[in-house]
Amino acid sequence: MTYKILCSDLDGTLLTYKDNVSEYTINEIKRIRNHMRVILVSARMPKSMIYIQKNLGIENQPIICYNGALVLDGAKQLSSTYIELDQIEGIYEEANRLDIKLGLYSGDEWYVESDSERVQKEIRYTKATPTYRAIQETLLDWQTREIGGHKIMMMGKKENMDTIFPILSNTFSSTLNIYRSNDTLIEVAPKAVSKLTAISLLLQSGEGLENVIAFGDNYNDMEMLQHAGHGVAVANAREEVKEISQAITLKNTEDGVAHYIKQHLYI
Repeated sequence: MTYKILCSDLDGTLLTYKDNVSEYTINEIKRIRNHMRVILVSARMPKSMIYIQKNLGIENQPIICYNGALVLDGAKQLSSTYIELDQIEGIYEEANRLDIKLGLYSGDEWYVESDSERVQKEIRYTKATPTYRAIQETLLDWQTREIGGHKIMMMGKKENMDTIFPILSNTFSSTLNIYRSNDTLIEVAPKAVSKLTAISLLLQSGEGLENVIAFGDNYNDMEMLQHAGHGVAVANAREEVKEISQAITLKNTEDGVAHYIKQHLYI
């Protein structure tokens, strides 16, 4: 099979470090970028992906942000799907009872109510800075501007996340994708879109999903890996992700994606 597109998740997959790619990865992407399209696919906001895209020398390609809720090609918006404001309000009410904090994202905007160790980690890892203000104030602002959220990040103690996760799943699972990033983080995105739907949107004439080689590590990568022509999990991926992948490469911290490219993509 001829692969025409390489799609890769970032955190835990393409990124060797928490905030960036290695020189090895940069060199391998540069080796193949004139022969196949390289598209970054992430739960991140645009500004937290663009600096990586520039490091790899693939600014001419589109990016898939927020697990497919926002697709950009340079300054051009190709697709945007929001979480409705009443859903955000409902999630906020449930979270507030359990002292779970929310991060609200829309485009390149990021809002949190207060600073925390988790927020500082996000700033450090994603090179983005939030605006600090009340959730209700953000919702009112978005209502006035007639926009919604592309992603909600929920931050709290493990026991509180264990409690709220089934509540959210029972209430919102028909319209929202809700998944655990780790014990203390839950991410929420619109269910109408995914990394796979966004990749499908970007297919050009003569390209099909069978021409896609994809890399990932987490639950939100599973659909992409299952339906791509070749789905590759990094060794640090969740067991469920490795089980559905066609191949497994080294850990992200061992340049797993770059290693696989060097071993299998002869340009």
